[in-house]
Amino acid sequence: MIDGKYQIKRELIDRYEVEDSLMTVTEQEASRVENPFNKKLLNIFWFFSLASLFVMGGRIFYLGVVKGEYYREVAKENSIRSVSIKAPRGKIYDRYGQVLVNNMPSMDVVAVPADLPADSSERENIAEKLAGILGMNKGEVWGILENVKLSSLSPILVKENISQEEALTIEGKKENFPGFSVEKNAVRRYEDGLIFSHILGYEGKIRPEELKENPDYVLTDYIGKQGIEKSYENKLRGKNGIKRIEVDSIGRAKREVGVVSPEPGSDLILNIDAQLQKKLFDSMNNVLEEKQLKTATAVAINPNDGGILAMVSIPSFDNNLFASGISSEQYQNLMNDPLRPMFDRSISGEYAPGSTIKPLLASAALTEGTITPQTQVESRGGISVGGYSFGDWKAHGFTDVRRAIAVSSDVFFYSVGGGYGNVKGLGMEKMKQYYNLFGFGSASGIDIPGEAEGFIPDEKWKLDTFGEKWYIGNSYHASIGQGYITATPLQIAAYISAVANGGTLYQPRVVSQARNLRGETDNYPPQAIRKQLVSPQILKVVQEGMRMTVTEGTAMSLNSLPIEIAGKTGTAQYGGEGKTHGWFVSYAPYENPEIVLVVLVEGQGEESYNAVPIVQDVYQWYWENRMNK
Repeated sequence: MIDGKYQIKRELIDRYEVEDSLMTVTEQEASRVENPFNKKLLNIFWFFSLASLFVMGGRIFYLGVVKGEYYREVAKENSIRSVSIKAPRGKIYDRYGQVLVNNMPSMDVVAVPADLPADSSERENIAEKLAGILGMNKGEVWGILENVKLSSLSPILVKENISQEEALTIEGKKENFPGFSVEKNAVRRYEDGLIFSHILGYEGKIRPEELKENPDYVLTDYIGKQGIEKSYENKLRGKNGIKRIEVDSIGRAKREVGVVSPEPGSDLILNIDAQLQKKLFDSMNNVLEEKQLKTATAVAINPNDGGILAMVSIPSFDNNLFASGISSEQYQNLMNDPLRPMFDRSISGEYAPGSTIKPLLASAALTEGTITPQTQVESRGGISVGGYSFGDWKAHGFTDVRRAIAVSSDVFFYSVGGGYGNVKGLGMEKMKQYYNLFGFGSASGIDIPGEAEGFIPDEKWKLDTFGEKWYIGNSYHASIGQGYITATPLQIAAYISAVANGGTLYQPRVVSQARNLRGETDNYPPQAIRKQLVSPQILKVVQEGMRMTVTEGTAMSLNSLPIEIAGKTGTAQYGGEGKTHGWFVSYAPYENPEIVLVVLVEGQGEESYNAVPIVQDVYQWYWENRMNK
């Protein structure tokens, strides 16, 4: 038993020894069991981890502490919106302080693209609702919004000059129109727009193509388009203010942060006499209606400084149509009107000057010694040269230069210009020299855009243009203001002013002064283009001839006026149906001129003098209202 027991215990001991031996490992093996990862790699891992934490901590410190104030301001700016406050445009007055152009409050609907919904269908849905309120087609509104750059903060115009009811509806439902707002503005109010439109022009919303030349404007700004509104844009336009407001995430204003007030534009004071302008406009319309004519123009100018006193072109247009947002139909009616109401005949119309050129030609011939004040030329009703006849409007008999101006003898001026009998004549080259000297063939430089230059031909021009040489008949026609010669009514008014004032050609000017809110003024003094065109003694002879036009010549009906007038009639043929343009140029008072008046009536009969009754009516008014007070 003992052996048996011993035997069992021995087996157990052996088994345990075997099992222990199976579990016995080396120190190297034990080390691998305790450290399964490479210690070097683990150290690298810990190094990069610590380095990353250090860099991140440094960046957080930099952004939060070093640049913290900067980024707090940026975050603040993201919620602050700068809104432009439109500056009032300068007013425009006549020479006596009468308001010609004022400002009236208006409201526009604008959209800020960055505040519009990003979803296209949502924007389209808003466009439909907005169109219903504004009386627009959905397509019109959607066309504005469809392709906008949604990151832009620059406002875009949806509709201008909306009604108060429309504005209240949109403001009352503002949550339904994210990105849209009603912007307060001002539009021009043109007093008697029909009478002054060609002078004043008009303003309107700037077009995208105009932004290229005016980068400091935005699409909701107004800009001058024609007339004084355009040429003095830099004076009339003020400096916009800025209102800084805090907005929420969809662009709704929460509170006002600060305001920089706008600075109004400068007011303009014109040389224009508003009452004279109205009188001239009414007189012209009355004669046109009586004679069943449609078109005419007139210019009144101060001969002593070139200041424009009045300037009328008929038919005209109401520039208030453009200020309030002209409809497509209204615009097309103006553009398609065969009488061209938007065309300013006074500065852009180019007409044959007819006999109004004769005082100029007389000045040239006397200066060059072609004739003397005593030279006599006989008119038997016309002359014949080389088988061609050149008629006079009647047989005047023998006339000197004074009487030739008064009775408008064509034969006298054929002889002076092209030569005939004992009179050598100036010739076209010399005639052109004097026509240019008195301002023909080049722009006068008036401070209104759109002035035409007129045209004075010469021998080379005709050869280059028609392949024909210059004939004496061409010189005859040029000597009485016909043929290829053209001039604007303004050029003729400037030239007659030079005759009236003794020989100074002034640059015509509409604006006399610009005055800002602080009372500072920019004056526009008279500018002489040329002085002493010819001697005063020669001009005195010409002036006497123009006075004789009224006392014993072609405009004797004006001799009954209480004011002494010097003048010259003129007819210029056009077309092939015996039609003429009828001129009358004049100045008054004769001894001390203060007004030059040029009137042109288009399309009258060949022997009509429809400009003369207009002149008579206006001078009567001028005597009663400007001289006899």
